[in-house]
Amino acid sequence: MKPADILIALLVAVIWGLAFVASRIALDEFSPELMTAMRFIIAAVPCLFVRKPEIAWSLLIAISFTLFLGQFLAQAYGIAHGVPVGLTSVVVQSQALFTIGLAAIAFGERPSPMQTLGIVIAAAGLLMICGTVGYDFTVGAFAVLMVSPVCFAVGNILLRGARGVPMFDLFAWLCLTAAVPLFVLALVVNGPAPTWHALSHMSLTGFVCLLVIGAISTSIAYWLWGRLLRDYAAAQVVPFALLVPFVGSAASSIVFGEKFGPLRLAGMLTVVGGIAVMVLARRRQPLPKTA
Repeated sequence: MKPADILIALLVAVIWGLAFVASRIALDEFSPELMTAMRFIIAAVPCLFVRKPEIAWSLLIAISFTLFLGQFLAQAYGIAHGVPVGLTSVVVQSQALFTIGLAAIAFGERPSPMQTLGIVIAAAGLLMICGTVGYDFTVGAFAVLMVSPVCFAVGNILLRGARGVPMFDLFAWLCLTAAVPLFVLALVVNGPAPTWHALSHMSLTGFVCLLVIGAISTSIAYWLWGRLLRDYAAAQVVPFALLVPFVGSAASSIVFGEKFGPLRLAGMLTVVGGIAVMVLARRRQPLPKTA
């Protein structure tokens, strides 16, 4: 990779890690539904200037509802109900485990022995984290949070059906497709009056956090990441995403003073280690199709 592109990959990882902190701060003013809706309303602004890509509405909606709506709404709910920001950033990256599993089911892409080892390691780490649930956040909050990496993985699989379309245009319309139902959900769950009150009385801090997670983390960072994946092999780009949990955990420790017990910390490191093994391992070729 060119030095400039390496810096871009590092920048994206830092942005995504810091976005978890910005989300936690924004949730002090907004409900999970409203914050997630505003995230995508801001990120959907480019739709005013770009046409809808040549992709079926059914596929566009399916990708949007999994990769964006489901993933980020579950994240916001988990954080809002006490799951630490650093732990959330680790759990979300476990999507690599589910993506490999779903690819094996959908496309017959058998994981290599090293990828299988990585799956086992990451799963063990998740079990270690599960052993700490119930102390500072509920089982229910953690269960909802686990929806995030699963939706992330399903969206990754569905995204394969959108090959060849402009990446920036696609992500802008994915954001718009997620923003509309999320805002309706916010109105239904919170009520029109509280929703308007939250928006009309937002602080400067809340506004900046929405811009960070909407314009920078969602729109710009995803576009840059898509460009890197377009220009380089996934094996060169994807490992940089392993930095996201470390950035998120370090930032949350500094901003919120988060501390992790030995078992939870060991579980987080084990998950990241398992993901590293999965990402860096070579993938087997798809199974031959049978008649």
